[in-house]
Amino acid sequence: MRQHCLALAFLGSFLVNAAAFAAAPLDNIPLVWKPTSVFSEMGTLDLSGAVITTKIRFEPLADTRQDPARVAENREKAQVRPMTTSTDVAVFVTDHLKSTVRSAGLNVVDGDADITVSGDIRKFFVTEDSTYNGEISLMIHVKDRSGKELWSGVVNGDATRWGRSYKAENYFEVMSDMILRAAFNMLSSDGFHAALAKP
Repeated sequence: MRQHCLALAFLGSFLVNAAAFAAAPLDNIPLVWKPTSVFSEMGTLDLSGAVITTKIRFEPLADTRQDPARVAENREKAQVRPMTTSTDVAVFVTDHLKSTVRSAGLNVVDGDADITVSGDIRKFFVTEDSTYNGEISLMIHVKDRSGKELWSGVVNGDATRWGRSYKAENYFEVMSDMILRAAFNMLSSDGFHAALAKP
């Protein structure tokens, strides 16, 4: 009888702790780079001539979103469960946009450059319903050495994937993939290509 009571007590404690763990809010979670996509899956890029020889420097992006810490939310239930981050989203996006463009073969430098790329983060958010859906929107400016603007335009990126409910790892994957898509879309832009050929 005593063993039966202990077993029930243990089970009850386990269920309470499991429920509490499952409902743990994703507050102030550091972002992790965790892409599941690669450029080769997104299409063909024309990376030749001035596109790969022009020296490009990326300036830090400015985060113009109203709530910089809020990066995602789960809407599967009536009570929306948000995800907030302790990471500086502007730094996170800038660093990975820059490294992605460099890995694609462009001449990205940290010092003297032919052109500079700067911009604003207007949207960076993942909404989870039946799937994880992420969107990023950047206003990008390309300027020459004198500061003259050669091109500006909105660059968007999105990503969708399935995953277990309200899991940081799934949010990380979608966030990473939507930055990759934004980088691909920027490199696919005729205006961006033309700007690289002007210096």
